[in-house]
Amino acid sequence: MNLLSIENLSKSYTEKVLFSNISFGLEKGQKVAFVAKNGTGKSTLLRIIAGKEKADSGNCILRGGTRVGFLDQQPVFDLTKTVIEAVFDSTGELMNAVKEYEIALNHPENEKALQQAFDKMDSLHAWDYEQRVHQILSVFKITNLEQKVSELSGGQKKRIALVKLLVEEPDMLIMDEPTNHLDIEMIEWLEEYLSKENITLFMVTHDRWFLEVVCNEIMELDGGEIYRYKGNYSYFLEKKAAREENDSTNKDRARQFLKKELEWIRKQPRARGTKSKSRVDAFHDLTEQTGKKKKDEKLELEIKLERLGGKILELYHINKSFGDKMVMKDFSYKFRQGEKLSIIGKNGVGKSTFLNIITGKEQPDTGKVIVGETVQFGYYTQDGMKLNENMRMIEVIKEIGDHIPLAKGKTMSASQLLEKFLFPTSSHFTPVGKLSGGEKRRLYLLTILIKNPNFLILDEPTNDLDIMTLQVLEDFLEQFAGCLIVVSHDRYFMDKLTHHTFVFEGEGIVRDFNGNYSQYREEVENKKLAPQKALVKPPQVILKEEKAAEKAAEKPVEKTKPKEKQRMGFNEKWEFSLLEKELPELEKKKEELVEKLNSGITDSDELMKVSAELTEVVAALDSKTNRWLELSEFSA
Repeated sequence: MNLLSIENLSKSYTEKVLFSNISFGLEKGQKVAFVAKNGTGKSTLLRIIAGKEKADSGNCILRGGTRVGFLDQQPVFDLTKTVIEAVFDSTGELMNAVKEYEIALNHPENEKALQQAFDKMDSLHAWDYEQRVHQILSVFKITNLEQKVSELSGGQKKRIALVKLLVEEPDMLIMDEPTNHLDIEMIEWLEEYLSKENITLFMVTHDRWFLEVVCNEIMELDGGEIYRYKGNYSYFLEKKAAREENDSTNKDRARQFLKKELEWIRKQPRARGTKSKSRVDAFHDLTEQTGKKKKDEKLELEIKLERLGGKILELYHINKSFGDKMVMKDFSYKFRQGEKLSIIGKNGVGKSTFLNIITGKEQPDTGKVIVGETVQFGYYTQDGMKLNENMRMIEVIKEIGDHIPLAKGKTMSASQLLEKFLFPTSSHFTPVGKLSGGEKRRLYLLTILIKNPNFLILDEPTNDLDIMTLQVLEDFLEQFAGCLIVVSHDRYFMDKLTHHTFVFEGEGIVRDFNGNYSQYREEVENKKLAPQKALVKPPQVILKEEKAAEKAAEKPVEKTKPKEKQRMGFNEKWEFSLLEKELPELEKKKEELVEKLNSGITDSDELMKVSAELTEVVAALDSKTNRWLELSEFSA
């Protein structure tokens, strides 16, 4: 059953065309992700479908009676309302009953109002609904229902808007970056919820793991055309690569044909009127087709990196609390050269506080932070940079420097740098206020990277960035030779870049885990299953099993067919590809350390340090090799 039809929709702002004459439809039960570059109108399209904006031309047709729920990228609330009033801002009878009941529970001194609310819940059989509402509120950590909306952070408002949307249970969900400001536990709950068959979903998200799990179709806007892929993110990548390869082949053929046609056109006398009109028209069509060069936009920045010294960053017995809330308890750690780690934990457990302590923005209650003399931090905060909305992009960059020093003594102008960061020349004089949320984030990230940091700290860097930007950012960070700390809810991003994890478990406990996020989750799941495996069987059960084994031994052994290889899932493929990269690096590191030991080190402290590091590398190599062997038993 068709719920939504988009027919020849167009939208532009002044001279900038976002999209033109696009058409598509959405069936009941479909879960479609809309993928496109920042600034091409993804959020605008969602707002048009939700009735928040108008298109310049074309039609957006909803099936009669279809209730649409919209999650905006930047939700707007009446700041005078309380959280409970914002969540239950609806005319639905059930919603109002639950709202009145919740308010009455917060004011038990009014026994009459409480009894009336109780009776109303009873008469409407609303208790199951109320229980579901409470479950959603608790998942997204919304506890203070009397708090004013004006007191909430941007992330809290986004969670309130998400809860409101899920509570209302509309026929179709339109969601703009639903995973922003959620911790991983919340995202995993939302994944499971949205995967239900009866939910119809159209969303924009940069979270590729989320795309993989939730979506059954991906729609891409590329070069002004809509491409649809009936599958999840893995399928999309596979088919998009095939399409682009085919396009490249077709263009090569077209160019060869164009060359021949050009020779023919040039050979004809100008005065002769006997040229084949159809052939001349075909030549012009072909010229137009091959002239549409698609820019291969890649982020290739060889930023000059100041070498890190022997002492990088050392933390000794760090303690930090806010009132009764302990966020770090007796934490110590020494960072090594080239270390890339991720930090995970629920919202509010102290991840951002830890980053602020490292960079000196906050002081620990007790303990010592030692920063090496050669360390130059580049700190990307999730709050972003407060830019003058009237400033032009080129002016923002030139405030930092007209020319940026690169490796090998080269330099790059501010304008060239913007182009490298996927901002075309035509956009350089665009005021910051006219940029999309993702474009502002990209510009802010650029202002961090061009300062030549050798220790990058990225706090939620993936929020609002499109997938194309994330891919080129990942390429850059994979080649980055300095230290890297990533705080992110983007599991795909963390797994690709980091091999070491700090887990903020709450109450000041920070666990140092030697592995990426997926490996950490695997260990957690194995520990959950361990108690079940360790259960002691009753004697009578053991006796029955022994007798059954004796009978089985008396029977002739039947030949069984060998089991077919188990197929790799998405996570296994991803882990296997990571191991393929990590194992050669570990082998190389091992060889370097062995060579160092054999070079005749005389300093006992240095000798102990190299020996300890070699032990760690060998242990990691053995562990990862065993895992690689396990995965290699799977079929691809």
